[in-house]
Formats: sequence, C-alpha cells, structure tokens
Amino acid sequence: MAIAAKIQMYIENASWIRRMFEEGERLRSIHGAENVYDFTLGNPNVEPPPEFAEEFRRLAAEPMPGMHRYMSNAGYDDCRAAVAAVIAEDSGAQMTGGQVVMTCGASGALNVALKTILNQGDEVIILAPYFVEYKFYIDNHGGVPVVAWTDRETFQIDLAAIEAVITGKTRAIIVNTPNNPTGAVYHEESLRELGLLVQRKERELERQIYVISDEPYARIFYDGLRLPHIFAYVDNSIVVTSHSKDLALPGERIGYLAANPRMTHLALFMEGAVFCNRTLGYVNAPALMQRLVAKLQRCSVDIDAYQEKRDILYHYLTEMGFSMTRPAGAFYLFPRSPFADDVEFVRLAQQHHILLVPGSGFGAPGFFRIAYCVDKEMIERSLPAWRSLAKSAGLTT
Repeated sequence: MAIAAKIQMYIENASWIRRMFEEGERLRSIHGAENVYDFTLGNPNVEPPPEFAEEFRRLAAEPMPGMHRYMSNAGYDDCRAAVAAVIAEDSGAQMTGGQVVMTCGASGALNVALKTILNQGDEVIILAPYFVEYKFYIDNHGGVPVVAWTDRETFQIDLAAIEAVITGKTRAIIVNTPNNPTGAVYHEESLRELGLLVQRKERELERQIYVISDEPYARIFYDGLRLPHIFAYVDNSIVVTSHSKDLALPGERIGYLAANPRMTHLALFMEGAVFCNRTLGYVNAPALMQRLVAKLQRCSVDIDAYQEKRDILYHYLTEMGFSMTRPAGAFYLFPRSPFADDVEFVRLAQQHHILLVPGSGFGAPGFFRIAYCVDKEMIERSLPAWRSLAKSAGLTT
C-alpha cells in the first residue's frame, strides 16, 4: 500500500464528496456557470472591509524593520494584546496577551489545543450536526470522537445527550456557535448549564474536562441577537477562531487560540499550546497578517448583506414546502431532506442544476446544507430552479 491504510480509508469514505464536486464541474461545462447554482462551499464571496486595505497600504508604505522575521511562537505581543482586549470586553474575563496564541486559522488553533490536552485514547465529544473535519483533527492527536446529538428541531445543546456520553475518558467537548452547518446560536442558559455539568463531572471523575468553543462565525449573527461568550460560563474553556469569516480572509489562515484566565493549570496549558504550535509545524501565525489584524479586532464585513440573503432563501424555500429552523447566525441553512436518503435528494437537486451538501457529510443524514455566502443575484436567479426541484421532490404540485 502506497499510503497509510487509515488515510486511504478516509479518502475512500469521502469519495461521494469528490463525485459531487466533479458533477458540479460537469454541469458548469455543459450549461455554463451562470446556469448552475452552487451552494456547496462556505467560502465568503465578499471582500475584506475597507479598513483591511487601508492598513495593508500603510504597512506597505511604512514597513517596520524586521517585520517579516521570526517572532515568538505565540505571536507578536501587540497582536495578542489586541485580541485579549476585545475578549475581555466581550466576556468580562481578566484577559492578557499571555492567554492568547496566534495561529494558522481556527483549524490550526483547534489542532494545537487538541495536541496540548489529549492522551492516547482520550475522548472528545462533538455535537451533531458537526463540522466533518473534527473527527480527523481528534484522530490526528490520538483522541476518540464521541457524538452527542443536539435537539433535532432547534439544534440547540441537549445537556442530557452530552451527559449520557461523558465517561472517565472524556477530555474535551467541542461546541461550535454560531454553528456550521445549522446556523444555530447556542443560548446563554444552555452554556451556563453546560458549565455546571462540566464542573459536576470534573468533581465526580476527578478529571479536568475542557470545553473548546470553535468560533469562526462569532461576528455573524442576526436580528439584534446577543452572542454569549463561553468564558463567562465555563472555567476550563478554550476559544479557537479565525478571521476567515468576519474579515473575509479565509486564504490568509490567520486566527488564534485563547484560554480562559480562570482555567485550572492555565500556565501549563499555555506553555503546552505554544510548544505545540511550534512542533506541529505551524511555527507561528503569518507575520504580515498578525500586523494587520491587530488593528482590526473590532472590524467586520457587512453582516446585513448575509442576513438579507438568509431572509430571501428562508422565505421562498419555506413557502415552497421545505422544512427548516431559521438560522440565527453563520451563513448556512440546514433544511430537512424531502427524502429519507439525503444523498439521493442532493443528486435530484443536481438535475435542476442546484449544488448542495448532504447532511450525511455532517453526521446528520436526512438533512442538507445550503451555503448562502454567494451573490444575491445568483440566489434570486436560482429560485425558479428551486421551485422545479420542490415539485420534483413532491413538496408542491
């Protein structure tokens, strides 16, 4: 065998995803890109906010000596301090830059966190529907993923389901709010109760349990909602996030890991995280991006534009008979599939030139995901195809 057996198995199990994208390319080549409606990728179609370009030009015009050299593996002190200041404002925690590690995106931050805390065989609870890469990241570091479902109607945290799978091997729980793929934003009371549950289980099991909050969509929420901060409710909590969505910089791979200052053994955790950031091969987050985002911690893309797209799709699709929970954040809809086999439904959608992701890819068969981080004009142009699809699926006559 030319590659590791486990990797070959992962590739083969994901082959239907490859076939879906290949089918999209085939449809575009036949019908033209303007006649194919691609809702598959969570890749922001907007440009970074104007402040990003302004700061970029300033740095180019006034370069600092040594600005491209190595720095501490944790990142530049001024960038870490800027991140910490915003977290302190949002959470009420007594944050300093010493509790922040700049990373290569949220994925880099999550891998650093898992590498730091996991022993071989430790269990990490993930909440379904979940971001598919979580299982791979956990496996990267010898952990075992354990799935607990959220409420299947609202996608809110189900405390009983989490408690049912906590064991003497549980080391962490990953939460993702606003959520990919559902768009759910976890309620303040749910996070408070999760913190109490973790504290109780830590006492019972005499074992530290971390809650890792994956937050790349933390600034994308709607309807005047207040987004509760995990640090206010869970002492042994870690935030991993990026600026891929709020600043529309997914290709720049810039994010951070932040530890709750009330964490047990905080200094040891931070020392471990800095060590793992280096030895996983990330070494440090991109230097230029650190200089830029340090000045942009309160900046964001236009959230109203995403909300408008959500409202258009939610209004028309529910009118056509599709069943879904109205998302409160991120830029995804997660309707129920009209067919029991969500992959079969996604294939039917392709016949109408609509590209979707089946819920099976997120551990949630019977659903499908729509990413609406696309042009508003494409959404409006796709509506006749959606009506035709709804009729073919038996939702309308």
